Amino acid sequence: MIKNWWYYHKWYVICAVILLLAGIDILGNTFGWFKDTPDVQIAYIGDTPLPEDTAASIEDTFASLADDYNHDGKVLVKINQFVSSATAAPAENGFFAAAESPAYQQAAEIALIGDIEDCVSYFFLMEDPGYVQREYQVLAMPDGSCPDEYDFSIEDKVISWDFGLYLGRRCFYNKKQTPYADECSRIWNILKKTP
Repeated sequence: MIKNWWYYHKWYVICAVILLLAGIDILGNTFGWFKDTPDVQIAYIGDTPLPEDTAASIEDTFASLADDYNHDGKVLVKINQFVSSATAAPAENGFFAAAESPAYQQAAEIALIGDIEDCVSYFFLMEDPGYVQREYQVLAMPDGSCPDEYDFSIEDKVISWDFGLYLGRRCFYNKKQTPYADECSRIWNILKKTP
């Protein structure tokens, strides 16, 4: 009886299993079930992408100062790169398309605004911190509070970093905060004391 049922229904069962697995995969990717969740996130804002070795060095530095805040068994630092130059991505023919520069700049700006609004990154690694503060006013005061609405300066809000970059931390204008904001604040205090 089971052999007979299987003979007539095996393709239905196989299709149902495939659809079930596909559905689990889609849901898992949508809700991040199969991704490693970072303990610390850094927004890099610049004209050119960070070289891989530079990004790895920065991630290693932060990983050495961080802990496993989300208790998944590993310390993960993620750099979210918001690159506004056309050199960020080559055109189909392998050459960099300068004509597409406005599209890249707009896409990078929209992605950065999403990062800021969703409180994804706590740290900001920047080529031009003055520009970032003028445009987004997201860099925190030395005590972690938000600057006055007319304060667009970067004085005491950033520290000089290797590779000609500047590091700042974000302030929060409402109750929504970056995951592990208190822990990231401790990392900031350590970095600020480091010569």
